[in-house]
Amino acid sequence: MVGRLGGQGCTIGRSRYASRFAAPWVAGDCMAKIMPVMSAKSRIAAKTLAALSIVVGVGSLIVFTLFHYIGPVYAITLGLGIVGALVLNAILCLVFFFQHSGMVRKTTRRWMSRVIPEQYLAAVFSIVSGITLLVLVFLWQETALVLASAEGFLRWSFRAVFFLGIAGQVWGTWSLKSADLFGTESALRPPGPTPGAAPMVVRGPYRWVRHPLYLTTFMMIWSYPDLTVDRLLLNVLFTAWIIVGTVLEERDLVANFGDDYRSYQRRVPMLIPYRKPLEPGIL
Repeated sequence: MVGRLGGQGCTIGRSRYASRFAAPWVAGDCMAKIMPVMSAKSRIAAKTLAALSIVVGVGSLIVFTLFHYIGPVYAITLGLGIVGALVLNAILCLVFFFQHSGMVRKTTRRWMSRVIPEQYLAAVFSIVSGITLLVLVFLWQETALVLASAEGFLRWSFRAVFFLGIAGQVWGTWSLKSADLFGTESALRPPGPTPGAAPMVVRGPYRWVRHPLYLTTFMMIWSYPDLTVDRLLLNVLFTAWIIVGTVLEERDLVANFGDDYRSYQRRVPMLIPYRKPLEPGIL
């Protein structure tokens, strides 16, 4: 995926495996742009799509964050029993995983570009992912079986870890500067040549770990103080999905950035910050 920084046609390289929890690699200097004027009809369509992407994308993230903090929303209770609830919950997770990971694959994007202009693909991905995530939250079935529950100081410690995870998400996202996270800039950009690749820039939490948004996601999903069977299922499935996605994304980043990313791999840990942070700057 390619986005723009600062309205000057800068590039942001994103792995084809990057997810809502993953981070694009911020590009440095920008290329000049040549952009024809959009028609009035195209501008209306682009603005509508961009607005939907922001509303659905941001809204689904807020709802999912609340879901992690307070637990299921009890929107729809189906009375399936423990086994039935776990089966449905697993299906909901798998649908989200396949949708999210499938839509960012190059083959899927090439197929979609036959019917959807390429500049709109990122916004469409944001909308579809947001809807799928909301379906997961509102159809999630809680089980009454509690495996463990933290009380007192330990409970508040778990809550503190959750908010540290949120702070890490904000810091990691801010470090991306003008990253086109919801595809709005791509949708609003007039048709024209796609800017080329630019150097990697490392800053913020990316100096400590290569995937800080994944790390802080783990902090958020595993800090819920009441571990029910359905919650354990959610945590395990999301953890496995993110780990697999990280491995695949690493391969793609090496393919995109070559020796620069290999050097970054050698100097910065993947998920656990156990080394001295890297100096910020262009690799």
